[in-house]
Amino acid sequence: MMTIKVLLPLMTATVLCGGSALVEARQPQTPVVQPQWRVFTAPDRRFTVLMPGQPERDTQIQKTYMGEINLEMFVAEPPNQEVAYLVVYNDFPYNYGQMAKPQTILNNARDMALKTTQSNLVSQRHIRSSNGHPGKEIEYVNTGGKITRSRMYVADGRLYQVMAITSKKQQPTLARTITGYLNSFHLVLQK
Repeated sequence: MMTIKVLLPLMTATVLCGGSALVEARQPQTPVVQPQWRVFTAPDRRFTVLMPGQPERDTQIQKTYMGEINLEMFVAEPPNQEVAYLVVYNDFPYNYGQMAKPQTILNNARDMALKTTQSNLVSQRHIRSSNGHPGKEIEYVNTGGKITRSRMYVADGRLYQVMAITSKKQQPTLARTITGYLNSFHLVLQK
């Protein structure tokens, strides 16, 4: 479970009032240990991304209109922060991956994400991976107030979803970190 990250340093304020000095000191706060960001390479070596520590791996089966597909997930949740960093991918059945247009796949993935998380779309835009694969960036908010920024890419019969999920409270302080995380994702071309 995500916890609150304390970002404010210890502060001491001196206020001069009526010729006497009043000193207000805040309670010392426990220092936050920042996670060590490292390059994570997928076991099949098809992508790299910066992650705050070693992500946990999980596999789930998702029922879709194409039938059941395996979702491979890599999740990192730094301690004392209300944020989770995820990379999720799935391979498509050969015929679907060859026949469907990338934008159709991306739109379907967006719609599925919004539906399954009961979220409202905040923004979306078309993007490309660093090596030219089509993608879509979306931001949405669920009914519990969690904000998700996601970049999705279609490449070599696979859909990749790179996400950061955070609370409304933490989002402003983590916005740059989340952008850096999303920017760090790179697909490795298959030969």
